[in-house]
Amino acid sequence: MHRLSGTGDSALIRRINTAIVLECIRNESPLSRARISERTGLNKATVSSLVSNLIAGGLVSEIGTGESSGGRKPVMLLFNAGAGHAVGIDVGVNYIRGLLTDLAGTPVARRETKIARRSPEDVLPLLHDVIRGLIGDAPASRYGVVGIGIGVSGIVDDGGTILFAPNLNWRNVPLRRLVEERFNLPCVIDNEANAGAAGELRYGAGRGFADQIYVSVGIGIGTGIIINRELYRGKSGFSGELGHMSIAMDGRQCSCGNLGCWELYASEKALIEHGEPYASFEAACAAAESGDGQAVRLLETIGAYLGTGIANIVNVFNPEAVILGNRICIAERFVRGAVEREIERRTQTYNREGMRLLFAELGEHSAVRGAAGYAISRFFDSLNGQGAG
Repeated sequence: MHRLSGTGDSALIRRINTAIVLECIRNESPLSRARISERTGLNKATVSSLVSNLIAGGLVSEIGTGESSGGRKPVMLLFNAGAGHAVGIDVGVNYIRGLLTDLAGTPVARRETKIARRSPEDVLPLLHDVIRGLIGDAPASRYGVVGIGIGVSGIVDDGGTILFAPNLNWRNVPLRRLVEERFNLPCVIDNEANAGAAGELRYGAGRGFADQIYVSVGIGIGTGIIINRELYRGKSGFSGELGHMSIAMDGRQCSCGNLGCWELYASEKALIEHGEPYASFEAACAAAESGDGQAVRLLETIGAYLGTGIANIVNVFNPEAVILGNRICIAERFVRGAVEREIERRTQTYNREGMRLLFAELGEHSAVRGAAGYAISRFFDSLNGQGAG
């Protein structure tokens, strides 16, 4: 049996324990050292030593005493969310949405710009402007801006290269390298729907569910699959492209090259093909609100197609929840009924029993919150890798 002994192993154990204690404080503060010991199973002396180092590192603060259960009142500890900031970006087909958060993921500043031309040469300067502006918005803090997270609607490899983004018509764009070289900050790139799933899991409607599917509906459709509170990526890391599953065998050709893709019938693309005045969810909903029957029927049709695809997801994954996010949240009032009817019609009773259909608590901001969360997680991982404390 291999024994953990020697300075190398001791340092590793200390890094692991530091991460455990910090995560406990991040999730449950304010709380006492004794409570941390109870929650983590670490002895009080170890907790006290690790907490002292986290206080010295500016990540934890003492905020006075709490209620006593007998004996001295405990000193309460608080996670210092303002010790640093992170930038989150959502690169959509026709927008770039940016967010600055503190280390708890709480929004501090927002920026957004429209995309008119979609080539990387046109989009990258806009992206740089949004990131630069958010970095400039960051209040002074001990660690400054700790990193950048970016969600993009496309297939992303583990090196942060956009292999293929059909709705942007991008291929082999080394986005992480380009951003890191420009800003000299660590950058995490992921598929937009994965980022949205991560955002809802940590900060939104997904907090209470271990198994959930996040469906991002904008110009296209992407999905983030959460199993046992972990993002499922598949063998090569490219899972979740359910917007390109065929729901019409002889359907129209999609920009991905496939025929009859779900996103052709159940996304904002389905509105755009009708032209004005229905060329966006906002426009169609405004028309429906004013009593335009065609707009109502069009939105209900999109809802029915959404429900058809979601029924397939429910039959395959049997999730606790399906969360609809991104721009479809604008149209919840007009699509929800049709979505629910198709799910009920097309799913096995046992598969949908107890399943919740939810709209994203974070609305159109799930992906940008999740992207900032990626940057925060990488920052804490780097601290622990360096032997924080």
